[in-house]
Amino acid sequence: MSRLSGKVIVILGGTSGLGFSAAQAFVREGARIVLVGRNADKVRAAERELGAHARGLTGDAMQSDTAGRAIQFATKEHGGFHALYHVAGGSGRQQGDGPLHELTDAGWAFTMNENLTSVVYSNRAAVQQFLAQGTGGSVLNMGSVLGWSPSPHFFATHAYATAKAGILGLTQSTAAHYAKHNIRFNVLAPALVATPMSQRAQGDAAILNFIKTKQPLDGGRIGQPEDADGAAVFLLSDESKLITGQVLAVDGGWCVSEGQHE
Repeated sequence: MSRLSGKVIVILGGTSGLGFSAAQAFVREGARIVLVGRNADKVRAAERELGAHARGLTGDAMQSDTAGRAIQFATKEHGGFHALYHVAGGSGRQQGDGPLHELTDAGWAFTMNENLTSVVYSNRAAVQQFLAQGTGGSVLNMGSVLGWSPSPHFFATHAYATAKAGILGLTQSTAAHYAKHNIRFNVLAPALVATPMSQRAQGDAAILNFIKTKQPLDGGRIGQPEDADGAAVFLLSDESKLITGQVLAVDGGWCVSEGQHE
């Protein structure tokens, strides 16, 4: 039996990178999914590639009603709702995020809205639906090792780090509060992964050299989206039914490695 057989999963940020790779894994493991993305063309392309078990919805996770619409769409199209995977987020560097003394008001507001407020919105919508159903359920939030394991030389975006740290607080406090309802909350925290968000880092020779010692597993490389798929499947499956309030770093050794730079 497939590990996610019978599950209906909503993925916010499911049309590229970590989210789309997870969507492919979920479908392979028997889930039916609704994936949400901001670009309508990418949503349709993802639907076509994933096949009959996938439905797409165009929406922005920063809008408070998007997750709720996606969950209701899932119940209509697939007959239920069992899990939420919130992947949507991104860098605020171009909006003004950076070291604290350079951080702009606009950079702070944008980065927090994209990376933390959106998670509050989606998690709230999921809990409301789980409580209404009386079924329990699972929420998996996308964090980052930067939420507790900083890299000041190359990755000094302090609003982003704050937002990712906030996801840990949200996840653990809600895990404690809703455990009696059999609603689970966990965090998946990658280090540097080759996604559209990390184009700057992927093109920087000094960062790539740093990663050889900061992420030393498997030859010292940038992660690939599929590296996180197994962990996501596990944390949304019944195999993890006694796991809540946990943070799983899929980081190539980032958190236990010093890293070297010139």
